[in-house]
Amino acid sequence: MWTERSPRSLMGDAWRRFRRHRPALFGCAVLCALLLTITLGPFFYQRYLSYQLHASGSPPREANPDLRSLIDHFDLRAILKPPSMAHPFGSDDLGRDLLARCLYGGRISLAVGLAAMLMAIALGTAIGAIAGFYGGVIDQILMRLTDLFLALPGIPITLLIVYLFRERVVGLLGSREVGVFLLMVLVIGGFAWMSTARIVRATFLSLKEREFIMAALALGVSHPAIIVRHLLPNAFGPIVVAATLEVGSAIIAESTISFLGVGFSPDTPTWGRLVTDGSQYLQAAPWLALFPGGLIFLTVLSINFVGDGLRDALDPRR
Repeated sequence: MWTERSPRSLMGDAWRRFRRHRPALFGCAVLCALLLTITLGPFFYQRYLSYQLHASGSPPREANPDLRSLIDHFDLRAILKPPSMAHPFGSDDLGRDLLARCLYGGRISLAVGLAAMLMAIALGTAIGAIAGFYGGVIDQILMRLTDLFLALPGIPITLLIVYLFRERVVGLLGSREVGVFLLMVLVIGGFAWMSTARIVRATFLSLKEREFIMAALALGVSHPAIIVRHLLPNAFGPIVVAATLEVGSAIIAESTISFLGVGFSPDTPTWGRLVTDGSQYLQAAPWLALFPGGLIFLTVLSINFVGDGLRDALDPRR
């Protein structure tokens, strides 16, 4: 019996191609598992630790899902203990549970990566769209500005800016974590928009000569409307791919800054800070650096896999 098929669409074809990309599906699964773990993990891990303390004969800890109470809990009897049932990731030099600190650090590292990515994509898309659509002198000025930022050494300048303005921003906002977070996002996102701007500019240069753009101009459609309603939807694929890659780059940049001791304060355990603290005990307690470093590696690798899958799925030549 003949049955009517649902009409094909560009997004449907892209989704079918994406599902055939096994590394991309693996990356999606790992990212979803990480997000669920760092979001919902504290509610279950607190009760797990209370159960372990009760089983060992120690007085049970009050059930409190607040993750900050977990990372600040000192246990002098568990200093530099290897991974066990009581501490799945081991404990640090002060007896603090490493898994709890990795959960808290994952929230900060992923939040910095996502926020810096949004800023870089927004800035790069705006600059690339204006340069590619208008061309001429505007294009030359914006592209020379892009070349200037590409020529700057990113990590040294980022370290210098964070070091010079950290205390001022913290004093202005009244919160150290919020101030450092905002400064890190602004600095990392401010030095990560150049590749997106070039991609969007090249896409706009190839699209603005098409017949549908000429027709829109002939009908009197305004330039902002053409950019937003006609050109940006056709450049959505390259922008999405660039966004996924920018998340991994931002996480690595935050980890590098924290590793060098300029980012968040020592009592805020980001993944980069945990690697820094664990590097001092590589021979006595290698798990202190291996577990947070492995989380950074797994997160960035998964994001790159997703980016590769999106690039193949959204490529119109396929």
